[in-house]
Amino acid sequence: MDLATLNTPQRDAVTHGTGPLLVLAGAGSGKTRVITFRIAQLLKQGVDPRHIAALTFTNKAAAEMRERVATLLPEKSQASKLTMGTFHSLGLNILKQERKAMGFPRGFVIYDTSDQLGLLREILRRLRNGDRKYDVKSILSRISLAKNAFVAPEDFSPATFDDYDEITAEVYGKYQTALRNFAAVDFDDLITEVVNIFNRNAEVRERWASKFRYLLVDEYQDTNKAQLHMIRALIEKHYNLCVVGDDDQSIYSWRGADTGNILGFGNMFPGAKIVKLEQNYRSTPNILEAANAVIGNNTDRYGKTLWSAMKPGTPITHAIADDANVEARFVAQEIVNLKQEQQRPYKDFAVLYRSNKQAKLIEEEFRERQIPYAMFGGQQFFERREVKDLIAYLRVALNPRDEIALRRIINYPARGIGGTTVQRLTGWCASERMPLWNGLVRIQELEGVRPGTKRSVSNFTEVVNRLGIEIERGGNVVALTRGLMEDIGLVDDIQKASPNFKAAQKRIDNIESLLKSLARQQERTAGKDALVEFLRLLSLDGADDEAEEVGNSVTLTTLHGSKGLEFPVVFLIGWEEEILPHARTLMPTAADITSGDYTPDVGEERRLAYVGITRAQQELYVSRSVVRIMRGKPIPRTPSRFLMEIPEELVTERNIANEMEAPVKAEELSAFFAEFAGEFANRD
Repeated sequence: MDLATLNTPQRDAVTHGTGPLLVLAGAGSGKTRVITFRIAQLLKQGVDPRHIAALTFTNKAAAEMRERVATLLPEKSQASKLTMGTFHSLGLNILKQERKAMGFPRGFVIYDTSDQLGLLREILRRLRNGDRKYDVKSILSRISLAKNAFVAPEDFSPATFDDYDEITAEVYGKYQTALRNFAAVDFDDLITEVVNIFNRNAEVRERWASKFRYLLVDEYQDTNKAQLHMIRALIEKHYNLCVVGDDDQSIYSWRGADTGNILGFGNMFPGAKIVKLEQNYRSTPNILEAANAVIGNNTDRYGKTLWSAMKPGTPITHAIADDANVEARFVAQEIVNLKQEQQRPYKDFAVLYRSNKQAKLIEEEFRERQIPYAMFGGQQFFERREVKDLIAYLRVALNPRDEIALRRIINYPARGIGGTTVQRLTGWCASERMPLWNGLVRIQELEGVRPGTKRSVSNFTEVVNRLGIEIERGGNVVALTRGLMEDIGLVDDIQKASPNFKAAQKRIDNIESLLKSLARQQERTAGKDALVEFLRLLSLDGADDEAEEVGNSVTLTTLHGSKGLEFPVVFLIGWEEEILPHARTLMPTAADITSGDYTPDVGEERRLAYVGITRAQQELYVSRSVVRIMRGKPIPRTPSRFLMEIPEELVTERNIANEMEAPVKAEELSAFFAEFAGEFANRD
């Protein structure tokens, strides 16, 4: 490890002694390098690796961090002794070790997002007799925010005239009760329940605070209130905390991230040292000057000025399109041109947008030109239907109380147990106050169900029960799972349900990948424990990890999904008011209207713009449309205020000719603009 390879601020952070340290790491300033060098430096000074914990937000980032630390050490085995992972993985580890103090069963399961949504739908069905007018994702988001703010169900106070807050108040407590009845936790519980046990049990808190002498946190600007409480509990013994983050890249308030954690760091941790990393190793000076100019309009920030030792680079292209179709056509054609002129692979390009619906026209143009592309943040492996179906069988075999998993497989593959039977069963179980599984086992007692259906139910419970018994006895889990697949005819069902051989084989290959992963876990842990651990880790991988590698394809992703990525050429599309900044941030609340004093807070939207700009390494395109067709009418658009904040001398303006097959006639547009001239001129 050569400290001479670090610049002065990086070296200051790496060699910091004891006490709290905030490293303000601007985009592309080498933050991972700093955090890995600091860990290696602590080990070099004789700190036991078992006394060091480093937390981040994705398993991919944690794995990369561990690998990079190992390359810096003379004894690479030390890296394996470090506690290094996500907040959720550490929370799970604590819950497993302290479950008795919390009253959790040994085989508790982790509900992923689809499980949570399924549970909420079932609660709503029972509560509102199948009322489907509510978006369960919005309800789940409110529950998550409440949990992470430590607002208990009984203390949740709905906002006035907010239907979603009111329904959340109704279902929040029922949701939490159902989780416990099913021996389940959700992702938020992996943090909040740890904090709760720390607060209730001084002995547990003392044990974990004594375990780690040094705690390092990456992407600190993304932490929420619950994670901050967890951090404070873990460092109270030694007070050695190093956090790395960038307040200018805090863009996740909608999922609970609190910028106050990083902006108030000095007040929360007195005596903290603050180091700013401002030299950028990613982007050209022209791109960085644009980013600095935009983010400089935010007032609630520490203040950093990114700079680079590279050559200035090409100007930023401001592309003005007649409408969204022309904008999409321009992006596609420009990628084709640049690929040919500069001999670039497709993976050098990225198209970033504020909202997923903006991608539709881009996709159409890419398909027409046969440009390979990948939607970043697409379906994760563990979310694929065939994988979730098999996982559900294993979950029920371990824990028959897991009603969400049970409902998923009760009639899959189809065995004649229809919705009417399930509804009758559910009502009977509710009247008898017994779990759904017990009702299935006692199906012969339920009147009004056909004998053939009763036989199907009995066969189903027999298969699952036999699997559970064999797992409990310590049998080979992979072999037992293959036996289950044969018993239920899973592969045959996939082949029959798939449109062609290739599609069927892909789904079967996904199952084989799952079994290979399970086999690897079984090599480390035997029997039932292997399956319990595997299912928990699989849920964590799905919660925390980023998208898979996209190969040689153009990346399409939202601005939120782009953080942490970088590309030689970036296209930022739709830079117009009400798209970026988003219309929601410009809309006053009822309280604002009543007070008559409203100024939109676009700080986070500006940070999104900043993140987008700083993804570009060499060339940056920012595009907008003069008109967008909305509800069948051409609507004039106003350039984004963020676009206007970029200094003119950094920009080359490029007007794109209208190439639409059926363009709007010039005289029609002139009349339209005249009609809306007053409104158009008065927009910000």
